Amino acid sequence: MIRTQRLAAGVCALLAALTAGIAFPAGAVADETTATAPKVDLVLDVSGSMRTKDMDGGTRMAAAKQAFNEVLDATPENVLLGIRTLGANYPGDDRRTGCKDTAQLYPVGPLDRTEAKTAVATLSPTGWTPIGPALLKAADDLDGGSGSKRIVLISDGEDTCAPLDPCEVAREIAAKGIGLTIDTLGLVPNVKMRRQLSCIAEATGGSYTSVEHTDQLTDRVNQLVDRAADPVVTPVATEGAASCAAAPTLKSGLYTDREEFGRQRWYKVDVEPGQELRASVSVAADRAVNPDYGVLLRAVTTHGREIVRGEAAGNGRTDVVSTGLRYPKADGDDDAPAETVCVQVTNSYSAAAGVKTTPGLPLELTVDVVDGPSPASDVAAFGLGRGWWLLGALVLFGFLAGVLWGWLSRWRVAVWRTN
Repeated sequence: MIRTQRLAAGVCALLAALTAGIAFPAGAVADETTATAPKVDLVLDVSGSMRTKDMDGGTRMAAAKQAFNEVLDATPENVLLGIRTLGANYPGDDRRTGCKDTAQLYPVGPLDRTEAKTAVATLSPTGWTPIGPALLKAADDLDGGSGSKRIVLISDGEDTCAPLDPCEVAREIAAKGIGLTIDTLGLVPNVKMRRQLSCIAEATGGSYTSVEHTDQLTDRVNQLVDRAADPVVTPVATEGAASCAAAPTLKSGLYTDREEFGRQRWYKVDVEPGQELRASVSVAADRAVNPDYGVLLRAVTTHGREIVRGEAAGNGRTDVVSTGLRYPKADGDDDAPAETVCVQVTNSYSAAAGVKTTPGLPLELTVDVVDGPSPASDVAAFGLGRGWWLLGALVLFGFLAGVLWGWLSRWRVAVWRTN
């Protein structure tokens, strides 16, 4: 009996140990998955103007609630989603209090659809429109983790809490380099609101959308939530130099840097024979700048000879200017060394009066070194190398066709006169 009890106790202990051994790794995997999961914070304007009835015969608030319910049903399982409100709780006239009225309605995390829908159902249009403070709090909501981070702001009016400019807030968030994107949706075709929401979105590489119907609102928010779940390449911070000789050598990848107004940054890339260098750069105006500016991207040899360039200009209508270039390195001997290509980024931005020039403007550089499209001899066949014979043949064929047509025409006229 005692031996049987001991045996049973030993089996139970073994099973408990195995269970613990299985459970702990699973928990570790779950924690790791959560740390890399994409995060989305839906920021909804619940100010008094959301009572207006101009969305398919219903109020803007009713349209937002319907859209949120459908979005919550369609949210991917791997997305950590939260909901923040602005103007939902204070109905009074005190501006200082009204401009603090932003709250987390549903915390960013694994989604309980029933709980989130219940929270949304309690909302009623109430107070002010503190967009700037809400964006700052939403950025804190998304803090932590290495996955993508996205704020989706839905509003029907301008911020009412200046001088905290929400566009400047968005630029501050972008300058932190935390990879957070803000997308904005406007529920009213208002020019001032459009400018403000567009500026907020452009400052972080997001998008602005004007929405006038409930189904449009639902579709657009769904698209943005789904986009957050797409794989994201995290840019690598680098620091270009003032000359090619001192520049860092980059491999294929996505890089971020900052460039002072009207200055240049240099980088180096090694390109093997038979490979092609593809590079692109985007420089963003994260503060007020004078109109008429440009960005130049050049590939240069180590001796200073320009190989190829790409350039783009702007006139103040967009906060980002982008350009790119391609350089195929011809095939050579198998033992031929790689060519070091110097990549130069130059901008002609100038700061508006009273605007700080430091830190420099944010730039994003993409470098891709790939196998060339085909051997150099095949490429030449489509150009003016081996293509001359085709051009000559076409000229000869055209000449002979013209002679033949002329002879046939004269013969037909002679026959007609004879008859």
